Amino acid sequence: MNTTMKRRAVVLAVAAALALTGCASDDDATPSASPTSTDGSSAAPTADAPAEPSAQDLAALDAVTLEGADGAELAAGKEPTVVFEPGLTVAAPVAKVVSEGDGAALEDGQKLSLHLVRASGADASVLSTNYGAATENVVLGETPLFPVLADALAGATVGSRLVFISPVTGTDGATTTEVMAIEVMEARTVPTRAEGTAVEPEAGLPTVTLDDTGKPSVTIPEGYEAPSELVVQPLIKGDGPKLTAENTIRAHYAGYTLDGEQFEASWDSGTPASFPLTGVIQGWTQGLTGQTVGSQVLLVIPKDLAYGANEGHELQDETLVFVVDILDAD
Repeated sequence: MNTTMKRRAVVLAVAAALALTGCASDDDATPSASPTSTDGSSAAPTADAPAEPSAQDLAALDAVTLEGADGAELAAGKEPTVVFEPGLTVAAPVAKVVSEGDGAALEDGQKLSLHLVRASGADASVLSTNYGAATENVVLGETPLFPVLADALAGATVGSRLVFISPVTGTDGATTTEVMAIEVMEARTVPTRAEGTAVEPEAGLPTVTLDDTGKPSVTIPEGYEAPSELVVQPLIKGDGPKLTAENTIRAHYAGYTLDGEQFEASWDSGTPASFPLTGVIQGWTQGLTGQTVGSQVLLVIPKDLAYGANEGHELQDETLVFVVDILDAD
């Protein structure tokens, strides 16, 4: 995965993470419920929003409560009714924990599974919810979140409920306010390297050596010839679920040319990459589909499944070697 491929993967991964992001107040906008924020996302604060919430913003936050259906007690995992007076507005994002969960404290690097309800500040109507559907997943400390929300989550526990309010800019340029109720359903520590059973590779393949951190280095055997077909060699067999081509994965990886030169590695930044398997070169999609989470896989990718004759590409007509640690999948 060279810089161009990585950039595309990151863009696609962000798009996937923001698939439920608040698009706008337009009637035909895609339903959303994501607290994530990146440049250009419609859930971003308006350009003239102050850096710090005002007293009026904090008062608006205090005016929001969460209740159970028909006045019943709000139970864990149940969708709340978000209660406030219509016409609620804020000029800057605000967030708070409204009820503490009885689970463990959240930690940076954990993958959080969130249930979300998003409501219109104008009329208090529900714009979207993911209760009864898949949770939204974020990695605390890595997924881009509004600072006030990141701070609130950092002081929360599993089972906590939070309220987050933010101005949003619609596709028509109009600014509205949205209210989000968030419930932390689960927090899981994602491994930083492959974990599982070692697999003896076939003889004659490039050899992989790991340092103390798990970062791989690759040695190309003398006389090794570029294969005409994709080579997929598990080196560690993880016990997690099998990947499908539709998965978005979190992985550490290192890429090499057939002369043994590394051209890119997520290990060098210290942060794993996240990307959908539909948004990478064919050798990755084909080679990682069917592998299990927790595995480390050696891929030797012929040029036609890499960048082929992509004119002007730095890896044009190159056979590529990758070592991939599959850490997690959505």
